[in-house]
Amino acid sequence: MSDRTKTIKVIKGRKPKITVIGGGTGLPVILHSLHKLNADITAIVTVADNGGSSGAIRNYINVVPPGDIRNVLASLSDWDQLSLDVFQYRFNSDDSFLAGHAIGNLVIAALSEMYENDIFDAVQQLSRMMQVDGHVFPAANAPLTLHAQFTDGSTLAGEHEITYAGKDIERVWVTDTNHPKEAPQAVLPVLAAIMQADVIVLGPGSLFTSILPNLMINNVKQALQRTSAEVVYICNIMTQIGETVNFTDADHVRVLNQHLGGQYVDTVLVNGTKVPIDYMDHEKYNEYLVQVGSDFAGLREQGCRVITDDYLSLHDGGAFHDGDKVACEVLNLAFQVDARNK
Repeated sequence: MSDRTKTIKVIKGRKPKITVIGGGTGLPVILHSLHKLNADITAIVTVADNGGSSGAIRNYINVVPPGDIRNVLASLSDWDQLSLDVFQYRFNSDDSFLAGHAIGNLVIAALSEMYENDIFDAVQQLSRMMQVDGHVFPAANAPLTLHAQFTDGSTLAGEHEITYAGKDIERVWVTDTNHPKEAPQAVLPVLAAIMQADVIVLGPGSLFTSILPNLMINNVKQALQRTSAEVVYICNIMTQIGETVNFTDADHVRVLNQHLGGQYVDTVLVNGTKVPIDYMDHEKYNEYLVQVGSDFAGLREQGCRVITDDYLSLHDGGAFHDGDKVACEVLNLAFQVDARNK
């Protein structure tokens, strides 16, 4: 553990309120590190995934996709390791009936059905069962469908379909899967978590399919436009096929601000350490292309503060964020906000 982490952990008083919005595999890493630092955490998690086990379960029983919610619950849970391992266990591909399904996904689907598809209440009940330290809120209380318009003017629906269309995305939006003519809305606790936060963290995660689906819910977008919290974007380390080909860090922020309708990203955390050439296992991580390019001038044009540091963690053939370093930076920002407000 770094000296910086040790310094933060001895600070006493009111826990800073940190609301993290997103989905995907990077989000639980940051949440787990914030959990270790004893922050007051709320995770707002996307419900617009239609791929893998989540997509299959969603198609079978018409619930929100549970995968991202499952991983976030596990990252904040105080369960013993064996219980977490069982919850996260995924059946082998040769188990024809349950092939590829994670036990936790099935548990979330079952609770959703028990609560008559009120996924918000189902997740709150599961949070209590799993001794979650913090709050886990689905971004909406119904499954959402992600839509995209591409730069050639064509449109497509579905996260999986959008990602593999092989086109450049112009913009995205969401609709209620079950009631497409009704505008999706977040429940009041989600909005309160945004309005009452010291810091709101966007990412890390897929820009168009993990982060933006949450921000495109009308009242979530409005809350982000009104909140006095510091809005922090954790910029991705690698560009992603089907989403951010040739993107710089400034391009990521520009897309976020365009979708939010103004310059609402206050601070950007940028990894300044190079990923070694030929390090990435592109066969294993075939959705990632090259390291995100640096455009400091472009970031400043977006009106945001830029914090560049070594946030890189190289392991298992991939390039990831160092959760502990990022969490320390986020917590320091939260304490700065708290000090300004006193």
